[in-house]
Amino acid sequence: MAKQRIRIRLKAYDHRLLDQSAAQIVETAQRTGADVVGPVPLPTRIEKFTVLRSPFIDKDSREQFEIRTHKRLIDILDPSSKTVDALMRLSLAAGVDIDIKM
Repeated sequence: MAKQRIRIRLKAYDHRLLDQSAAQIVETAQRTGADVVGPVPLPTRIEKFTVLRSPFIDKDSREQFEIRTHKRLIDILDPSSKTVDALMRLSLAAGVDIDIKM
């Protein structure tokens, strides 16, 4: 029989908030007796935008902005029903996007 696994991908703009949420998930899973792999940092996605400061004469004057999306991956190996229930009841901070695959 194949081993079961829960794969959790976390995304957030703030890396401190993301690490805090990942630590909560890992602690909850370990408390219920499941094996945890991670959190594994995935590559940060950086989107850059260049905007003209003035549309008329000052075309050479520009501002640059960027949005960084930080990502983490957590694998929970052989989760019990107790582990799944504890993870479902877990309250995480707003601003963290969670994607779960079983």
